[in-house]
Amino acid sequence: MTLTDKILAAHSGKEKVSPGEFINVRADLVLANDITAPLAINEFWRLGARQVFNSQKVVMVPDHFCPSKDIPSAEQAKMMREFAREQGLVYFEVGRMGIEHVLLPERGLVLPGEVVVGADSHTCTYGALGAFATGMGSTDIAVAMAAGEIWMKVPEAIKFIYHGKLGNWVGGKDLILYTIGDIGVDGALYSTMEFAGEAIEALPMDGRFTMANMAIEAGAKAGVFHVDGKTQEYLQHRATRPYKMYESDGDAKYTKVIEYDASKIEPQVAFPHLPSNTKSINEIGDIKLDQVVIGSCTNGRLGDLRLAAKLLKGRQVHPELRCIIIPGSQEVYLGALKEGLIEIFIRAGAAVSTPTCGPCLGGHMGVLAAGERCLSTTNRNFVGRMGSPQSEVYLANPAVAAASAIMGRIASPEEISGH
Repeated sequence: MTLTDKILAAHSGKEKVSPGEFINVRADLVLANDITAPLAINEFWRLGARQVFNSQKVVMVPDHFCPSKDIPSAEQAKMMREFAREQGLVYFEVGRMGIEHVLLPERGLVLPGEVVVGADSHTCTYGALGAFATGMGSTDIAVAMAAGEIWMKVPEAIKFIYHGKLGNWVGGKDLILYTIGDIGVDGALYSTMEFAGEAIEALPMDGRFTMANMAIEAGAKAGVFHVDGKTQEYLQHRATRPYKMYESDGDAKYTKVIEYDASKIEPQVAFPHLPSNTKSINEIGDIKLDQVVIGSCTNGRLGDLRLAAKLLKGRQVHPELRCIIIPGSQEVYLGALKEGLIEIFIRAGAAVSTPTCGPCLGGHMGVLAAGERCLSTTNRNFVGRMGSPQSEVYLANPAVAAASAIMGRIASPEEISGH
């Protein structure tokens, strides 16, 4: 069995499961946010449920339109807040929260070998910790909140092996963009993407979270990493309960095994309007920008902000461009503050926001007007994703984003650093 098969077998009371099999799976954690929770709450009551299956295993995070941008978003947040208090759920209020997929691993709420379901497509982020994590619709989440389990089809698995050493300014964002560019936005449809190889072993946790997060952009059910020393080090001061690590068997069956030479992968940029529409940084040409966004559940961690600060230090954001930087959580914000990164950003002429999903989904804090172009470290660039359907969004890593903010056009970090 694969790592995914073993986790799902353990959570469905079976010795063995096979791809295509329909099973009932026990959930270790159920998640919803300020957009998806209200729908789930309404369905929860409609089911006739009175109390969630376990108040400590249901988490609610107001992060998409929070701090509330208008009356409707305030009403949604209020509904979620009142339900969370009434049910005694794990709830994070503005000022003590962060973007859900940055916050939950930080707080040790997700651990290896667990099953996590969330009413948000990027719930697959937690696969970086060796967990099986997947996004579901709000009605499924209502059932999970009430019953503590969900039904699903066991996904097939595709193994991705990245050989070699990563080049300068290349990270997890580039590996996953390159992969999606290769296989397409439906290239891993309803499959688990299992990541392995020398380049993956060298990748810090921030990069692994980024890759697992964007598995959904290839149509995957989940993206998973094996637990190694880096994972355990990350969890050392975060895990407050025991966990079980699973490994894929040597003879585990994969639908496909896809191998790449990571040393040949350059920083990637996804052009409008699909994450699969990728080009290497040296194939870009002259593309003027109106806005750069650095942050999100994909690239809003401390390592991402350090990378951006490395280039922005002592330099200025281009006068014809807006640069918005959003730390992924209060912990990240505080870390960036202590390290002097926030001062670097502000002196460079960037705006620094409280943690929020904000512009990623065209919510607030950086919505685009018609005809505007934005380069962002977020995970999606569909038509109208960040505002006007006549705007354009390009996706890249934080180093490319910082270099582009300085140059006023899509630029390679090498242009700024000289190497």
